[in-house]
Parts: sequence; C-alpha cells; structure tokens
Amino acid sequence: MSGEVDAVAVVVPAHDEAATVEACVRSVIAAARRSRLRLPVSVCVVADRCTDGTERLARDAGDGFDRFATVPRARPRPLGDVRNLGVRCARALLPRVRAERLWLLHTDADGTVPVTWIDDHLRHAFDGADAVAGRADVQDYSAITVRAQHRYQEHVRRGEDRFTHSHVYGANLGVRADVFRAVGGFPEVFTGEDHGLWLKLAEAGAAVRQPNDVRVRTSGRTRGRAPGGLAALLRTLTCEGTISSPR
Repeated sequence: MSGEVDAVAVVVPAHDEAATVEACVRSVIAAARRSRLRLPVSVCVVADRCTDGTERLARDAGDGFDRFATVPRARPRPLGDVRNLGVRCARALLPRVRAERLWLLHTDADGTVPVTWIDDHLRHAFDGADAVAGRADVQDYSAITVRAQHRYQEHVRRGEDRFTHSHVYGANLGVRADVFRAVGGFPEVFTGEDHGLWLKLAEAGAAVRQPNDVRVRTSGRTRGRAPGGLAALLRTLTCEGTISSPR
C-alpha cells in the first residue's frame, strides 16, 4: 500500500573520497541509529575506481553496523550505472523486504546528513510521496569568491517558496523501490543521472515532492569527482565572476 515503508536502503557512490567518506558514512549510520522509526536500514558504499583509501575508510566507518557493505568497481562506468549497482547491493542486504515497502536513499560521499535525515524522508513517504528530492546546503564557501557565493545562492532561490524548491540533488534523493524499478532506475549517463531519474519519475506520473524541510550538507569544492555536478557549477560561477569583475 502506498505510504507504508518497512525498511530503508542507503546508497553512497564514492570516487577517491578518502578525505570525506568516513564522516559521510558515520553521519548516515547515526541517522539510522537515531531514527525514531527503528526500521531496518542497509548501507552500501560503491567504491568507484578508487586509487586511495576510500574503500578501507568506508569499511572501517561502517564496522559494527548491521547490513553494511562496500562494493569496489574497477571499470569506468556512467555514474547512473554506479548508483544502480549501489541500489542492487543495498537491496540485497534486505532480501525479505518487498520493493513497494522499501525506501531507497541516495547521498554523496563528500557531504554529511543530519540525524533526522531518514525520518525527514519517511515523513513524506508515509504521506504518499513516491520520490523526494531534498535540499543540499553548501557547508563551506571558502573555495569560491564572495561574488560566486551570492550568485549560487541566487540560483538556489530561483523556484523556491516557503515550503518547496525546484532543484534535484543526488546528494539528497529518495524514491520508493518499486517506482524506481518501474522507470528503469537511473539512466546510464556520466552526469545528470539524478535529474534524468527525476524526469523519468515525473513523466511516469509518480508522486514527486521537493520539500525544503529535507536537507543535507555538501562540499563547496570546485573540483568534483563527477563532470557537470555542483563543483563544476561553483567553479563556473567563480570564473564568470572573475572575468566580469572590473580590474
């Protein structure tokens, strides 16, 4: 029945994120342990072509947590395919949970989630949402200029009102597993896989929500791991601001 959830599966893709993956995994586990709902939670970190200690650090951070796994991936594949692999891994850790009662959560390895993150998503799931695109707040603007920061904040405010927004972030995305499966999962693209999934969900008539009250914190770096992501946007805004500024 729509609205009911029996378990949660969390996917974290990570490519050479040794500096941040521990904090990310620990924040996800804290959200699972401190959830008021006490539902079973699985967590899968996909170590995508990592040449540093990402996989080991993620595994150490998840040590002692039931239903935790890391999956190495050596071959270059689209980010959408990496996320889909993570979904299969996280679902395998919850074999008895039916797809229509499983909530899939996605975040990124360069950020952290609040302890209320799982409950924040499920509040909307229980209210009938098939998919939820939350907010991603930049936690450190030190890598960009003040002008670029203001331009980015203006970009975020577009399409925003008191309760909703118009953005989609892979760092804060939830979807019911049966609906995810029905639209074929993430498109196998190297960038924009989050927007691609959201478009497929909307075209399929899924009950989608973009609430302001579901938030995570993400890196403000300008050199990211995925082309065309937030880091690229921040870098572009910084370069544009530098070029247009009077000397």
